[in-house]
Amino acid sequence: MAGKKAAPSASNSRSSKPRPPEAGHDTRYIQLQKNYCFACGANNPDGMRLRFTYDEERDCFVCRFRLSKRYTGPPGHCHGGIIATILDEAMGKVNKLRQVVALTSEIKVNYLKPVPLKQSLRVESREVKVTGRKHINMAEILNENGEVLARSEGLFIAIDPERMFAKFVDR
Repeated sequence: MAGKKAAPSASNSRSSKPRPPEAGHDTRYIQLQKNYCFACGANNPDGMRLRFTYDEERDCFVCRFRLSKRYTGPPGHCHGGIIATILDEAMGKVNKLRQVVALTSEIKVNYLKPVPLKQSLRVESREVKVTGRKHINMAEILNENGEVLARSEGLFIAIDPERMFAKFVDR
């Protein structure tokens, strides 16, 4: 795929297009030994294992996926909590562009149309605004016709990963 590049995984430390840090914003991403994240973790046998790529031309992260009946909410459609999880994960990937670890503070989800199971879907995410440690990102889940099924905006706060996660990292 022209213009597409593999996104940094949860275990990678840099994006191909780092952005300059904002003032007072000098946290760095640290590598965890294993990734048990429910949404993207390759080491979580019960997880979704979403895989994101960075589209340089469009300056956004993209993940293509198909949801099994395991994620059922209304008959034939995805549970709203899973939709929020996918959107949250997609927005979180955007923080890698600034080489920071930023945790979700709040997200707002607009459920526009039911998200179907067993169909090709994609989620796209991008940065909206950065002010100091505050990152505002957005994401959308789209069907194969490009219709937006759900949209979110989230506030993420950059943290010091060494301080927050030191006891979880094997040295």
